Amino acid sequence: MTFRPIAIFEYIGARFTTLLEELGGIFSTFLQSAGLLFVPPFRMRLFLKQMEFIGVESSFIVLLTGAFTGMVFALQTSYAFRLFGAENLIGPSVALSLARELGPVLTGLMVTGRVGSAMAAELGTMKVTEQIDALYTMSINPVQYLITPRVLSSIIMLPMLTILFDFIGIIGSYFMAVFFLGLNGNRFINDTIYMVDLKDVYIGLLKAAVFGAIIAVVGCYKGYFAEKGAEGVGKAATQAVVISSVSILIADYFLTALLF
Repeated sequence: MTFRPIAIFEYIGARFTTLLEELGGIFSTFLQSAGLLFVPPFRMRLFLKQMEFIGVESSFIVLLTGAFTGMVFALQTSYAFRLFGAENLIGPSVALSLARELGPVLTGLMVTGRVGSAMAAELGTMKVTEQIDALYTMSINPVQYLITPRVLSSIIMLPMLTILFDFIGIIGSYFMAVFFLGLNGNRFINDTIYMVDLKDVYIGLLKAAVFGAIIAVVGCYKGYFAEKGAEGVGKAATQAVVISSVSILIADYFLTALLF
């Protein structure tokens, strides 16, 4: 077997082409779903059902993750701030980190694992069992019926889950700082309110909305174009989680660079 240096460039080119096709398909899916948002019929029951699935049913895992994130972050920062005698900065540092970065990012990653994979699996199963083709025969636009409600619901519910994450995270850090580290509770609250601006919260919520769109669009896209039966559905669900998680981290960097 002879080694062909040109094969390396062929492989890189093929992978790059596949990446561009995926990005184009995902972006096209988002534009279609956004455009159909203002086209009747408006199926409010589908929106409410998806809001319950994405938001209400994800609240427990968000609460659990947020509480322990706040406690761990308060515990870790206390070691560093004690070196400089600045323990009073534990509250503001935790609150700022949660509002700007940890809240939207960790909420997005948690919801990706639960919701993104479920969307891909559900739509993938409908694809391989020809249920999506059946919608065409009934003159129902599958994108409007299946994807648009999920995208809009994710954009709405991710910021709400982020607020929940931030709130319980700050409570967790307060519990750790006051009852275990011996900080003054009133000073913890006052310093946090003084140093955290509403702008920090708004930017975090904007990030969460973008992450919600990423989760829904990627999950629906991978499921909508799933192939090869049960194996294809499994691959679609796995790829949806991986792509969404990486995309959230990449988008977080660019949003942070633009907004701060």
